[in-house]
Amino acid sequence: MPDLAHEFPLDDELIHLNHAAVSPWPRRAAEAVASFADENMRRGSLAYLDWLKVENRLRERLARLINAPGAETIALVKNTSEALSIVAHGLNWNDGDNIVGGDNEFPSNRVVWESLADQGVSLRQAPITSAEDPEQALFDRCDDNTRLIAVSSVQYADGLALDIPRIGRFCRQRGILLCVDAIQSVGAIQSDVQAWGADFIMADGHKWMMGPEGLGLFYCAPEHLATLRLRQFGWHMLEHVGDFDRREWQPAASARRFEPGSPNMLAIHALEASLSLLEELGMDEVERRVLENSRHMLESLGTEPTIELLSRSPRSGIVTFRRRDLDAAELHARLQEHGVFCALRGGGVRFSPHFYTPRKKLDKALLVALAK
Repeated sequence: MPDLAHEFPLDDELIHLNHAAVSPWPRRAAEAVASFADENMRRGSLAYLDWLKVENRLRERLARLINAPGAETIALVKNTSEALSIVAHGLNWNDGDNIVGGDNEFPSNRVVWESLADQGVSLRQAPITSAEDPEQALFDRCDDNTRLIAVSSVQYADGLALDIPRIGRFCRQRGILLCVDAIQSVGAIQSDVQAWGADFIMADGHKWMMGPEGLGLFYCAPEHLATLRLRQFGWHMLEHVGDFDRREWQPAASARRFEPGSPNMLAIHALEASLSLLEELGMDEVERRVLENSRHMLESLGTEPTIELLSRSPRSGIVTFRRRDLDAAELHARLQEHGVFCALRGGGVRFSPHFYTPRKKLDKALLVALAK
């Protein structure tokens, strides 16, 4: 069992409840970056072949993390938005096609689909925020021209966790593609691309995976690797990577085909280290602790008459609420002044503790939130 107090030596006065935005790194990630930088300073790129081994380990860890059929289905991308763009502008659309999504998605999972309007493709938004059955609300917006459902596994503002396997079954029965922005679930709750039946999954490493910004994962189901049209090209996406004198070329057979240029080796070392901690603890235990924390906060807030819960149930790491007697911005400012690092989202204050967040810090944040 890893020593979590050692891995997360956060300042005592800080209560970090903002993992749904940007997470702190565990100690091992910081040490991996420091070691990489020191090696670079002293030896340059002499150990580049060893760096490639770390890159390969990261792909393998990511594949295990989401239960992908193999590391060859994982591309290392700059961020979720890049991966969404690879899908949106890699598919061949027909005039009149439509995409179905939720009504309160993060801009990255809305704008990219709206950018297809000049190809005659429309985005149809379902009222999942207010619907009693969010999945059915999505299904009701589909018709014979629906080509793809694009949703977040967990909604960024209120933490609504969709039943992705149910959506996947619906899509398979009707020949609809499924694209899942999993940035608010991967690293917090168990994610299984095969059980989900997803065609495409993407997630940044800087939230629940506790890595640096500038590096994320893109999963592409094997049957789509060769069919997505490539829009970016370079030396790194070639099948015979490193054979610089070869004149004839072809894209890599693996998901590396979506990586045109040099990899972000610094971030790769950090994220690989962070994921080693998740594997060491086990995602079943990570999920148990994350949901236990969110359940505790929901139950504590739910007993207070001044509190309006905006999150429905503890099925994710996000708890969003507001006070009936205090403006959300004022409450957020008060929390920040008392060292409670959180976010303003969805008309309220969003708490997002991770698996290692001590209960005593959760309770201190609750006291500040409820103080008269």
